[in-house]
Amino acid sequence: MRPRTARRLATAAVLAATLPGAASCAVGPERATPVGVVAAASPTAGSASPAAPVVPARVPETLSFSAKTLDGTAFSAAALAGRPVVLWFWAPWCATCASQAWTVAEIAPKYRDTVPIVGVAGLGEQKAMKEFVTEFDLAGTPQLDDRSGTLWRRFEVVEQSTFVIVGRDGRVVHQGFLDGESLTRQVDALARG
Repeated sequence: MRPRTARRLATAAVLAATLPGAASCAVGPERATPVGVVAAASPTAGSASPAAPVVPARVPETLSFSAKTLDGTAFSAAALAGRPVVLWFWAPWCATCASQAWTVAEIAPKYRDTVPIVGVAGLGEQKAMKEFVTEFDLAGTPQLDDRSGTLWRRFEVVEQSTFVIVGRDGRVVHQGFLDGESLTRQVDALARG
């Protein structure tokens, strides 16, 4: 067994032993109103460079948000419109999230262009969130800093680990728990279209 894998297993075991109810670690921010679909503003002429992603004319309200990543980079979900998207709501101290992180780290690069996976970190301190990302090799996947709970409330997420899957049309097609096998199967099906 590789040292990094052994360390990950030890970390997950400690978290699982110390956190009761690992399947639903804790309750998150209060509920907000559900999201719908609205038309997005058209880009101004000359504003898109050949290397810039082209944003579809219609952006669903579910993807009409911006945030900062854990490393401080600006993130606009509108750039993901037209593709199915997986939003993974996690907390750095959650044993279930730790076990799911391995699956996310494994499949996210493979599906980056067809079914982007975006982490939404909350219910913790930024330092602990960054350590979680490093420990589970999640740096190649966008990880949003949602310590304020804005996105958790927007998507009515009340516990972690929760996956919100947004279809190509902007409608939420799944919201809730997924184990690694179910997540992989769903993402693969969405990628095949």
